[in-house]
Amino acid sequence: MDLIDNLKNKALKGKGISEAEALELFIEGSSHPYRVFSMASEIREHFKGKEIILCGITNAKSGRCSEDCKFCAQSSHYATDVSSYPLKAARQIIAEADQAKKDGAEFFGIVTSGKRVKAKKEWTDIFKAIAGMSKIGIRPCASLGIIDAAKARELKSAGLFRYHHNLETARSYFKNICTTHDYEENIETIRAAKAAGLSVCAGALIGMGEGITHRIELATTLRQLDVDSIPINILNPIKGTPLDHLNLLPPMEILMTIAVFRFMLPDKDIKLCGGKEKNLRQLLPLGIIAGANSLMTGNYLTITGRVGKLDQEMIADLGLRPTREPDICQCGKEGKNACMALKTTKTKSARK
Repeated sequence: MDLIDNLKNKALKGKGISEAEALELFIEGSSHPYRVFSMASEIREHFKGKEIILCGITNAKSGRCSEDCKFCAQSSHYATDVSSYPLKAARQIIAEADQAKKDGAEFFGIVTSGKRVKAKKEWTDIFKAIAGMSKIGIRPCASLGIIDAAKARELKSAGLFRYHHNLETARSYFKNICTTHDYEENIETIRAAKAAGLSVCAGALIGMGEGITHRIELATTLRQLDVDSIPINILNPIKGTPLDHLNLLPPMEILMTIAVFRFMLPDKDIKLCGGKEKNLRQLLPLGIIAGANSLMTGNYLTITGRVGKLDQEMIADLGLRPTREPDICQCGKEGKNACMALKTTKTKSARK
């Protein structure tokens, strides 16, 4: 039995591989990538079965952010053509969540620009949106920047299921990406959310000039924090940001990174998110084979994604199934049995 087999067996026992082992896997696996992807898929299926989780988001408040994250089009520090607007009305957020549910999303996230939400009225509208999302039967999530323990408890009481707060990169590389807030503030936000009983989603943005050792370091931090869902975003360089000169990551490197995360975090949800279409291109389905068990569907914050129907088609073509079936008939009409209902109506009309 060789190195890759040994690491797979360790992961199947629920024990994520170490940082040193992860680096060995990345190096060794680069010569045998499809073998590593196959084993990552086996680990995924062992812990997550044949189901793929879909989630959607809304850019609920856009632009004019005080932070200087070098990848972000919404930072006020950079000249980009991103649209800026205040917080959307609760009814609009709920309507978008309802559409995401019909498209097969199980989770829907409210995402706001800025370091934190401050205005009382904004919090009132956010709590109203969370309650409305719960009523329509989709799991409410939120990404609202830095929060403390008290605000985390308020969100939990309002009905929030999951709090999202990306770490983006390793602590050792963070200073190269952001200088307006400290890495520890991000860590404390995650701890506050967990302490309040919220599920936590926190992950990575790869392709910002970091190396595989930084990604492995980040995976270790996420394991120590025991987060539930780990989004992997891939940089789509935005004109006007300091990272707009970077090249896209090679698809095989992205896939190997996903596989390493699955070996390190065998029982966690690993979600393939922003940048997946542009960076993986024709290899997008291999993201699931390489270990992802979740997809962000629809549009992103400032970048157009792809329609949920294509994600549903990809999942089915892989012999897998979504955790929630879309409420859309094959004819394109709303409602799974729209065609049948139409036929019934025509039959009744013909009998009259």
